[in-house]
Amino acid sequence: MFGEIKGLNEECGVFAVWGHKDAAQITYYGLHSLQHRGQEGAGIVVSDGEQLSIHKGLGLVTEAFKEGELDELHGNASIGHVRYATAGGGGIDNCQPLLFRSQMDSLAVAHNGNLVNAHGVKHQLESQGSIFQSTSDTEVLAHLIKRSVYPRLEDKVTNALSMLKGAYAFAVMTEEKLMVAQDPNGLRPLSIGRLGDAYVVASETCAFDVVGAVYEREVQPGEIITFDENGMHSQLFANAAPRRLCSMEYVYFSRPDSNLDQINVHTARKNLGKQLAEEAPIEADVVTGVPDSSISAAIGYAEQAGIPYELGMIKNRYVGRTFIQPSQELREQGVKMKLSPVRGVVEGKRVVMVDDSIVRGTTSRRIVRMLKEAGALEVHVRISSPPITHPCFYGIDTSTKSELIAANHSIEEMREKMGADSLAFLSIDGMLSGIGRKYQDANCGQCLACFTGNYPTEIYEDTLHPHDKVTNH
Repeated sequence: MFGEIKGLNEECGVFAVWGHKDAAQITYYGLHSLQHRGQEGAGIVVSDGEQLSIHKGLGLVTEAFKEGELDELHGNASIGHVRYATAGGGGIDNCQPLLFRSQMDSLAVAHNGNLVNAHGVKHQLESQGSIFQSTSDTEVLAHLIKRSVYPRLEDKVTNALSMLKGAYAFAVMTEEKLMVAQDPNGLRPLSIGRLGDAYVVASETCAFDVVGAVYEREVQPGEIITFDENGMHSQLFANAAPRRLCSMEYVYFSRPDSNLDQINVHTARKNLGKQLAEEAPIEADVVTGVPDSSISAAIGYAEQAGIPYELGMIKNRYVGRTFIQPSQELREQGVKMKLSPVRGVVEGKRVVMVDDSIVRGTTSRRIVRMLKEAGALEVHVRISSPPITHPCFYGIDTSTKSELIAANHSIEEMREKMGADSLAFLSIDGMLSGIGRKYQDANCGQCLACFTGNYPTEIYEDTLHPHDKVTNH
């Protein structure tokens, strides 16, 4: 994903199947469709009704599962996961699903999101004798479930979830049950589909299309759903707060063919571009978007502005992840290998470059430079989201204010740093309108914390950078 060199990285992807003889194979294809949400590692746990079996590995789904390894996973229920390293770092120990075995039964857990009170809960558990096998905050849930005094699994999970704060879409599986849950604010997407008589659960609806499943509904905030031999059962484990779906799901993370909260992502992004053209018009000859997540917004901008849309940049899809390196020189080379300007399109033209967001600003500067080196007379940067001025603690790789260019510089200063002829961002009202929401405080349906600093959950001191302060609501 371009996000690897951009500085804004995905959370993770969760996929689950209940009641299908080819559960592992279906999950494998489902994880393929969620690959954009994480490329650090992938794994699948299956249940045959008597035992849980696991396989996981580092890298892309095709790298984690070598030829023949998928055939070793037998069962009619499964959970799968693709991971981008957020809290806890990388390594095979942190690849999910996490599987825990005991004398009584086994438990597998997969998680998308980030727990803001994980440090405190983990410290408490360790003081009571728990020994953690990974540094992932996902493991906290398993320990809470295992230590629960309630006899029924549903009660154990419900009790455990009530102790957690933050953003999460969980899948929990034993030999006989599959359970999925959504945090009370609905920060992370999670949907249910049907594949014949089987149930399918996925972080994004695009996965249903890939495996041939039919969308049924979303998992609601504060809801836990159990699948067992008696079918599907739903209950609330917490009072649902106003929905606060992560705004960046629409802006950047999700695939354009996914629907989130009944809203199509491509349509939303195209509308963001239209709103941006109304708010920040400019005289230009051509509009282009930064592949791939900004293409929809660029098309919308061009359509609204009456300026031709062209492929001014081409993405090389065959560059391996190993080329994306942390050093500045290799990051520079990584951008050039990932993106190439189309000289025949931009040479001698005034170009509107539409991008979805700016995090650190380094990649935007390099792209502007590439376009001008290819002969663009002017490069006007238009961003289809508001300035990101506050860190995210819910599973996105922006943990400190110091690394956010918009938190430390004015728009004019940012424009100068990136060498653009002009720079404009979409307003919060414009973003919500483009998505299809109305800006009514907490009832807008979106989490706006990275734009406003108003976090929907309490943020704990041990998750903060020493120089950062937040407002809790």
